[in-house]
Amino acid sequence: MSDSKLPSGIDRVVGQRIRWRRRELKLSQEQLAELLSLTFQQVQKYEKGVNRVSAGRLFEISMAMGVPVNYFYDGAQTQLEDDQARFAASGMAEDGPRAPMMDTETLDLIAAFQKIEDDSLRKSLLNTVRAAASAFEMKHSED
Repeated sequence: MSDSKLPSGIDRVVGQRIRWRRRELKLSQEQLAELLSLTFQQVQKYEKGVNRVSAGRLFEISMAMGVPVNYFYDGAQTQLEDDQARFAASGMAEDGPRAPMMDTETLDLIAAFQKIEDDSLRKSLLNTVRAAASAFEMKHSED
């Protein structure tokens, strides 16, 4: 397989967004696979970014999930730039940007956070989480 056909960081971002939307809709991988006439293993590979999603398939997925195609790219550029900056700062060799896979707890947190319509409450919660993360980082850097 040529390098151009291998999944890239953007494939992982798209897969992550597929997983996120599927979970928002409370669909299992099996249910989504059935809607798309795929196996659940193929859905799993898309979500993990192991297999690339073709343009046609992404269109089908967007229709089945009730979102525009660009939904799956939302935030991808920022995510990939952040990952590139992190790799560059760490001095690690990089064979391309890597989008981190989010665990179930993180996806649940994001989905719940997005349901909060009050902007000031959202900002307050975000500041609280940032403060907790910062305190955690400081504690671990002291150890």
